Amino acid sequence: MTDISAGPDLWAYWEGAFSWDDYLNREVQKNAELWKSLYQRASVPVDAVQRAAEIGGSWRILVISEDWCGDAFNTVPVMARLAEAVPGIELRVVKRDENLELMDAFLTNGSRSIPVAIVLRHDDTVAGHWGPRPPELQTFVLAEKRKGERPVDDIYRDVRTWYARDKGHTTVRQILDILAAG
Repeated sequence: MTDISAGPDLWAYWEGAFSWDDYLNREVQKNAELWKSLYQRASVPVDAVQRAAEIGGSWRILVISEDWCGDAFNTVPVMARLAEAVPGIELRVVKRDENLELMDAFLTNGSRSIPVAIVLRHDDTVAGHWGPRPPELQTFVLAEKRKGERPVDDIYRDVRTWYARDKGHTTVRQILDILAAG
């Protein structure tokens, strides 16, 4: 469990956050067609919906994102589909660059990496958080960058291929793992 007791007021961030529809259709400016296309294709496997029903409860997923982020447009749409498919899960989005206090409470190795999905219990305490990408993909990216043998564009082409093959299933599974542990 993440302890941010001296940190940001999560309820205030939740209240000020965009609904998924508002974020996708009004706030996304860069790569808008890509975001919408990935959202249209996103789906949650039946077994994941069943698992979520077994977990039960009332959950909020507060996502920190920006529309230019490749990891965001590959993962946030499937999180939105999860929230649509499962009663008891709500999702809202805040922009990283307009919410630095919140972002700074959920850094990745000291970096403002996004997206970050903050999973909140019914009492607005943090059950856990996810991001900026599935751990196995993060390990690959960091290892490739450390090697310094390939251009970053080549690495990110492999990242896009990974996301296309995975179809968001790893992200959904990991969000559900947080719910199950929470």
